[in-house]
Amino acid sequence: MRLLKSLLLASAAGLLAVSAAQAADIPTKKAAPVAPKPNCYASFYTWLDSTAADCPLSAFGITVYGTVDMGGGYNSHAAKFNDNFPNGIQEKVSKDSNDGKWQKVPNGLSQSNIGVKIKEQVVPSWYVIGDVNFGFDPYSLKAANGPASLVDNNLISSTRQDLISANGDSSRNGKLDNTRAYVGVSNATYGTLTFGRQYSLTNDLSGAYDPFGGAYAFSLIGTSGTVEQGTGETETARYNESFKYLLTYNNLRASTIVQVGGWQQGNGAKDAFQIGVGGDYAGFSLDAIYAYAKDAVNLGTWGSITTTPAAPWTPESLKATIADVNAAVVGLKYKWDKLTLFSGYEYAKLSAPSDFGSAGSDIVVGRYYTFNGGYPAQIQKNAFVDPEHLQVIWLGAKYGVLSNLDAAVGYYYEWQNNYTAIGTATATQAYTTACAANTTAAAPGATPQGANHGSCSGHTDVVSAMLDWRPVKRVDVYGGVMYSHVTGGMANGYIHDSNTSFTSGVRVNF
Repeated sequence: MRLLKSLLLASAAGLLAVSAAQAADIPTKKAAPVAPKPNCYASFYTWLDSTAADCPLSAFGITVYGTVDMGGGYNSHAAKFNDNFPNGIQEKVSKDSNDGKWQKVPNGLSQSNIGVKIKEQVVPSWYVIGDVNFGFDPYSLKAANGPASLVDNNLISSTRQDLISANGDSSRNGKLDNTRAYVGVSNATYGTLTFGRQYSLTNDLSGAYDPFGGAYAFSLIGTSGTVEQGTGETETARYNESFKYLLTYNNLRASTIVQVGGWQQGNGAKDAFQIGVGGDYAGFSLDAIYAYAKDAVNLGTWGSITTTPAAPWTPESLKATIADVNAAVVGLKYKWDKLTLFSGYEYAKLSAPSDFGSAGSDIVVGRYYTFNGGYPAQIQKNAFVDPEHLQVIWLGAKYGVLSNLDAAVGYYYEWQNNYTAIGTATATQAYTTACAANTTAAAPGATPQGANHGSCSGHTDVVSAMLDWRPVKRVDVYGGVMYSHVTGGMANGYIHDSNTSFTSGVRVNF
């Protein structure tokens, strides 16, 4: 018993000694408390100097966000401003580019927009997500609406293009969801599945692999929706009634989007899908996408017509050129310190539409459809009896001169084959028998440009440079230049074959 007591006392003494030694190592002062984050709503300046991610306009899982982008500039050969046209003006040379002009320039760096998005956890690791976004012209507040810009210029004679304002087809159709509108679920392990009106995978890729992020004022990809985003047909840059699935595993990713509605749901094609794969390694990023669209639509104007088409034709009825599209797009970039290098390639084959064949007249007389949310148009089905092979390559770089100042440069080259097809010439013929130099002036006093038909071979060159300064985190002050030049079939009917566009502006994100 005495031995047991002696062992217990000795053990207790040892424990006390060890405890005392450990106590000597305990700091005598408490660690400094973590400084609280500054209140980003303390003043208007502190809000401007925060990011939308750090200081969102959120409550109950709902976030309101948007962008306002306003500027001005000079074009050596300009088309008149049009507040329906998403770009406002045409920075790249177009058929309608005529005299030099100083003009207001909306959306030079990105489309002005306002949106509402949700992200709400429903069970651990699973979230319900959604996004509705509306693009607009910041000067007039009118909805971005490519088809309406075509209607504004329908039936103006092709010999009086000097009277035409900026216009072009677009998947933005003036609706409240003209950018996107979808809902879905998200999980870090199993990926993201969404349904609704959504960007195509190629549209997503343009923002990631273009040195200008798809900016209207500086990028061929941004200013021309047929390049890369729409893979030859701009209306396929967005899908209505579509399922989209994105999955990331370590540094690898896979994606797909499938359209489940057709023309009746406002889609630019009867059927369409895209599949993508990509990954990141040692500063490199690579994504590759295959795209297919059946009976894809490109809306356009008629110019003057000599005979009145059959009912239900009206002066607002547009021309719908239909094609099947098979395309592939690859984007590659490399980031090293402050420098990012960009490159990409697109190949698109536009062929005769599946549901209309190639025989018979160009125009299905009296046959009208409704496209892009309500615009009537008459089908032109024989533009691609011989397939068009459209290709684009681009190179660029972006460098962080300062922590809040970036410089970007880019070069784009787009070209097409000669896809003219021999046929009987009519007033509505979509192709010609041979390619030669154009001899018909597009406007009084203008010199004829390019080849005698748009299906003749030709190319487009675009060179751009830009500075983007961020005095505070939510504000971009930018300026730059874009030079564009067209030849051959790509210059058919143009008043001038080149344009130099100088643009500066201010963008505010909220």
